[in-house]
Amino acid sequence: MSIISKDISKAIQLLTAEDIVAIPTETVYGLAGNIYSEKAIKAIFETKKRPFFNPLIVHIPSIDKLSDIVEYIPKKAQLLAEAFWPGPITLVLKKKAIIPDLITGGKDTVAVRVPNHPITLELLRQLPFPLAAPSANPFSSISPTTAAHVETYFKDTIKMVLDGGACTSGIESTIIGFENDDPIIYRLGSTALEDIEAIVGKIKIKNMATERSQNNKEISPDAPGMLERHYAPKTTTILTDNIPTTLDKYKEKRIGLITFQSQIENNAIEVQIALSKSGDLAESASKLYDVLHQLDKMYLDVIIAEKFPDYGLGKSINDRLTRATKN
Repeated sequence: MSIISKDISKAIQLLTAEDIVAIPTETVYGLAGNIYSEKAIKAIFETKKRPFFNPLIVHIPSIDKLSDIVEYIPKKAQLLAEAFWPGPITLVLKKKAIIPDLITGGKDTVAVRVPNHPITLELLRQLPFPLAAPSANPFSSISPTTAAHVETYFKDTIKMVLDGGACTSGIESTIIGFENDDPIIYRLGSTALEDIEAIVGKIKIKNMATERSQNNKEISPDAPGMLERHYAPKTTTILTDNIPTTLDKYKEKRIGLITFQSQIENNAIEVQIALSKSGDLAESASKLYDVLHQLDKMYLDVIIAEKFPDYGLGKSINDRLTRATKN
């Protein structure tokens, strides 16, 4: 029997009973539980096989609830929240003592956002507690952007996936922390760097290769999604800016190819998918994980992905593909 349902009241009943439920957001599906329930939060970590040192994102129904979660809101954090919430921006701020250390990986900061999905916003409004909700996938696997993806992962381990259709943004939120009240990007995501800088000015990206190398050790990263290997198919995945050379290298293998918008004529390719024939980076981001799920089921030897333009959401797509190559 399917665990997929559109029944919000059933989700409320399960979450209130300290169970966990997969929920839709505009980015990816999340595996949600009451942030104040140790039972629920431990179940999230154990179900995902996620290390306990890796923090979770807290989801709230509106900006008005932010002060219930955090001690202090820098001016630029307030500007970002007002500009982008509900939406795919997560802010990492000093937490109130009421927020359990289990949520934050022992840190004194908490990651928080307001998701932009009508079903989950309604769910959050009806619940008397916020929800922690990391992506509803086994740790380091491809994130789910449909209820069916979640069911494939967890049909024997969770009781319900709240169906909200396909996720519109398709990759996780952009995560922003603050150092001396100045914003710093911890994880690229569904809100483009240029859009953020239009609100708060030039901003540094912390989550670069050196940070990943450090954070891949068993220490608590500054924010969720900063570990080096993440979002990865089981199939060996390669990111390239030279498709012909890479195809030639693997011509004896069963190849799946992901491109931005072009179709490549090459007999070595078994299957190829262009993420946006019109060259739309937002469309490409929305389709990325679903295409990785499709190709990962095809028993290919290798998935080759074209490097995307290094601007806008292209930066975020390249970030996900880079970490998917860490097989």
